[in-house]
Amino acid sequence: MKVVRKSGFISLLVIIALVAVVALRGPNGIPALADKRKQIQALQEMNASLAADNERKRIRIEKLKHSRAEQELEIRERLKMLRPGEKQLILPDESKPESSQP
Repeated sequence: MKVVRKSGFISLLVIIALVAVVALRGPNGIPALADKRKQIQALQEMNASLAADNERKRIRIEKLKHSRAEQELEIRERLKMLRPGEKQLILPDESKPESSQP
């Protein structure tokens, strides 16, 4: 009877060890947990960035609602309008490479 108990105990330990290995190394184990934590951190950083962007836009909208000068500036920039007597200088883009002359 002691042999049966001893072999049962050993087989139980082997099963527990196998379950532990699968739990730690399997698809839901420690490496997967570390990847999930990295994903969570990246998403939290992106969320904070988007929240800051939303706040900047909210402030800009409030300025446009309450400031006539801000409204006029925005309209002039978007529609490319000038006041009478104003002149506009248009400079070439620096990002475009100049074509070489032969």
